[in-house]
Amino acid sequence: MIPIVEQIKAPVATEMKLFEEKFKDSMKSDVALLDKITNYIIKRKGKQMRPLFVFLSAKTCGTVNEATYTAASLIELLHTATLVHDDVVDDANERRGFFSINALWKNKIAVLVGDFLLSRGLLLTTENGQFELLKIVSKAVKEMSEGELLQMEKARRLDIDEAIYYKVIKQKTASLVASCCASGAQSVNASESTVELMYQFGINVGMAFQIKDDIFDFGSSAEIGKPTGIDIKERKMTLPLIYTLNNVSKKVKNRIINTFKNHNEDPERVQEVIQLVIENGGIEYSEQKMLEYKAKALGYIKDFPENESKKALISLLEYSISRTK
Repeated sequence: MIPIVEQIKAPVATEMKLFEEKFKDSMKSDVALLDKITNYIIKRKGKQMRPLFVFLSAKTCGTVNEATYTAASLIELLHTATLVHDDVVDDANERRGFFSINALWKNKIAVLVGDFLLSRGLLLTTENGQFELLKIVSKAVKEMSEGELLQMEKARRLDIDEAIYYKVIKQKTASLVASCCASGAQSVNASESTVELMYQFGINVGMAFQIKDDIFDFGSSAEIGKPTGIDIKERKMTLPLIYTLNNVSKKVKNRIINTFKNHNEDPERVQEVIQLVIENGGIEYSEQKMLEYKAKALGYIKDFPENESKKALISLLEYSISRTK
């Protein structure tokens, strides 16, 4: 049986294969150490969801061309740069089961590699005169940085309400998905209004995707009993938790906050918070919000002509919120 992601890729399978070669070329360097590290990065690539959004969006709106490959490479280069830098900031030794760049080559080299990837992305667009693509993706990188800093600022005081939470995930996660969809449309010379519709589609897909991620930390409603509590341990205020804090007694609320501040490494206290979230409807509420964002996303592309790429784009949205890991 063909895996679901491969089925979704089908309308752009040829383009994705060619993209891998072009992306590899975009990372080449005359510096042997840099070449060794970028090869390591390429070998541990994930499901390539970001370029998939770019190509499906492009093919939904027009015909894939050289600018589409530039858009996909730009997104992947800038995103990879932010991940390399994030691992340094978080002092993380692993990413997706592989050693991080900083774990293998130390922080100074990791930061410089991130800078190199960032500059390659910028050069890729300026060399090809794709300034609109650069504008779309640079906006996403700016928002991702602001979202991360806003989350850190609020986490210190534990004063994240629902509105702030949505702002954080819109900047941290949704802005990148939106830039994938918008740059795909822009690359095929879609109209300004079409590019904006694709941007809004991406924002809402990203919002739904992140809420799904937050639900995982407590176990989905179908598989409660396998919660991880990683977000609690890292003192991240997520939607299920925010909803629960707003819907329990003052005594229970204080206990949850106390666990967050002082006992976030205690497995029993973390498990207690998870159970409180489950019992007080935090998961159901979050799932409802996730489905609302899904509906909003579909609304933005409902009038687009029907084609295989649009169907695959909708399937990719479905996959994003129904995945089990």
